Amino acid sequence: MKMILWVAVLMFPCFLGLIAAATGLERIEKCGTNCSQGLHCKTKPYFFFPPACQNAAEGLSTSSVFHNISLSAVMRCEGRQKCSLHLRVKTKLQLTESIHGVSICTITEGMMENCRILSFTRASRERMSGLQVEVENDCTDISPSQHVKVTVKTVPSYCGVTWTGTFEAPGCINEDLKKHVPECITGRLSYDINPERKELSVSVSDMLEDYDYHLRLCRKDFICIGMGVNTLIKKEEPVKSVTLPYGRPLPCLCIEGWSAVMDAPRVQVCPFNDRLEELWFGITFDPMEGMLSWEPSCSVTAVVTLCQKREDGICVDLPHASQSVRREKITFGKVDPHPQLCMKFTAGSQSWTKCPFADTRFQVWEVVVTRRQDHEDVKMLSQITATFSVGLCAKSEGSSACQITETHTVHVEKHKAVGLNLAEELCDCCLQVTRLDVNFAATVIHCLDKCNQSLHLKPVISSQASWDLTWVVAAAGALLSSIIIVTLMLHTLLTVYQRRKQRRNGGCTSQKQTDPAFDYVVPTLQTKSLLHGRTFIPDSPQCGNTEKANLISD
Repeated sequence: MKMILWVAVLMFPCFLGLIAAATGLERIEKCGTNCSQGLHCKTKPYFFFPPACQNAAEGLSTSSVFHNISLSAVMRCEGRQKCSLHLRVKTKLQLTESIHGVSICTITEGMMENCRILSFTRASRERMSGLQVEVENDCTDISPSQHVKVTVKTVPSYCGVTWTGTFEAPGCINEDLKKHVPECITGRLSYDINPERKELSVSVSDMLEDYDYHLRLCRKDFICIGMGVNTLIKKEEPVKSVTLPYGRPLPCLCIEGWSAVMDAPRVQVCPFNDRLEELWFGITFDPMEGMLSWEPSCSVTAVVTLCQKREDGICVDLPHASQSVRREKITFGKVDPHPQLCMKFTAGSQSWTKCPFADTRFQVWEVVVTRRQDHEDVKMLSQITATFSVGLCAKSEGSSACQITETHTVHVEKHKAVGLNLAEELCDCCLQVTRLDVNFAATVIHCLDKCNQSLHLKPVISSQASWDLTWVVAAAGALLSSIIIVTLMLHTLLTVYQRRKQRRNGGCTSQKQTDPAFDYVVPTLQTKSLLHGRTFIPDSPQCGNTEKANLISD
């Protein structure tokens, strides 16, 4: 039994704490001044110009007069959502005949000093002189999160007998204030996301009674910057909900709500605050200046690095190509827009890679390999005038590193192909190419096959045929087609002419003739017999004009 009582005594303070947490701040029906039993006190007006302090009697000091001064907040309510905060000052003091009362002064930033005098009646102070008494006052109005400086003095004021302290009022984060103090009532927002239609269905509860309510989408930074018009929910509407369309699900895209009163507190909820991957868009490139830039849509702490993407998907950082960012725009000057050059974004322990040149839309140079009879030509083509470092290197088996054997500097004029003249040295080796006239460039390796095979580039980048070769092939094809068509037309005309001549000369003795001139011409209008690669012409009449017919045949 004694053990149970002992445990109950130990747990009693914990139970008190739980009760206080559940009930919130202490409530008072009205403010006032309270003194110890037997000590009668009343409030007097404070002098705007108080008299100067008096010299204290021997043994009179702050520590000998004031004991256990405490500051706390209490709440006075006139309705469920009409509560106000008050500062309670409570002190114990050693009463003497020279102390007629105490003064309590409070001052807040930007406000004038507010003082109250608590005076003791002569009879009560004479009766209780030499005793420790308690004085309490809770009539000082304060605001949520307000910083208050408190000064307690004796009346009359004795020099050096002053207690000073500070108090931080509870803020609107306190659940009790959030429900009952108008300055803290923001309403509660709940939402549902429809990603297919890109809509947010927002509902409001616990809003300030008898007032309309505003809702909007905003982009949160130092403040929440509005995006679009506000939506007003009327206080008479039974269903307090609206639908808000959105664009991209940015992590700083928030729903903001507030009551339709002056200086109303606002509440924000951000449905997409974990969608960091939505920030790594909006990379821009200026091809004239070679400027690669990115500006965050939301404030974010990240590191942006230029890197080169390998065949295995790993992006290797370029040297001296990292910038830290929070909300400002970052730029990289003089960048070579190659498909393997990418941007890596690192926020915390996560990284994302974006390759703005992957579609080759901005690629300005390439290495072209063409086959001519028994050798291959390697050329460099560029859409701008540029300088390159071209190195011969060889890869060892099982290693991605390429050992450089020799290096050449190649200057390429705009739209003019430059032959590398390395045909005899390209058997079973690689080319390592880096653009030199920029600050940031990818180092690209082109590996070539063995000499006895058709030479082609590995899929580091896609190889394309030279424009000059394409035009030559197209022109040759067109010329060949024209020759064939003209030949067929001439053969047709000659055959028609021979038939007409035969009909004019009448019937003649048949004689087989062969004409070597038509050995390789395929007749299109008559069916002829082929024998040993020669064409037999049908029987022709032997007439008086035989010599002319033979000339035509020739």
